[in-house]
Amino acid sequence: MFSIGLTGGIGSGKTTVADMFAARGVPVIDTDLIAHQITAPGGVAMPLIEGAFGPEYIAADGSLDRARMRTRVFGDAAAKAQLESITHPLIRAESERQRNLALGAYHIVVVPLLVEAGPRAVKTDRVLVVDCPVDTQIERVMQRNGFTRDQVLAIIARQATREARLAAADDVVVNDAQATLDTLEREVDALHANYVRMAAQQGQLRP
Repeated sequence: MFSIGLTGGIGSGKTTVADMFAARGVPVIDTDLIAHQITAPGGVAMPLIEGAFGPEYIAADGSLDRARMRTRVFGDAAAKAQLESITHPLIRAESERQRNLALGAYHIVVVPLLVEAGPRAVKTDRVLVVDCPVDTQIERVMQRNGFTRDQVLAIIARQATREARLAAADDVVVNDAQATLDTLEREVDALHANYVRMAAQQGQLRP
């Protein structure tokens, strides 16, 4: 099936745009949501994480203690790699399962770190970037998450630059401070029509 990889920096509005596609009947596979599911109480990753990092990284409800783990892996590349060696294969497997079940002309895979992971990590036909200035990202994340400016800047520093994402993009949705839900809806409408057309053309070209 024709596949769109949707990405963008933290605070860019990926979820808003993905929800708009979903409202148009497009299957959306959200890898961030999958990551939360596998680290929720009873999640398939939790026994492996506890075995690797210890019970102190498990919250009282049995979920991943995200704040503690975030602090652990922030300055420890080995710990970060160890965590990713547990979670990434599980996320990929569930993403692939959902992609195989998806119906419709095309589907969207939301991958926050699509550009950082490289072109071979997630196979998609096109890359859609939700874009906004860094200052807008900072303001949104501070308001949404209650983070300090320095905390947000530290997260942004670990992500691909805005320029790198735009260079990798086939399509761009602009979600800056001037964007409204109406303008985003119109952009999504236009992209949806194009993707349906492209998916049909791809189907015609296949033997």
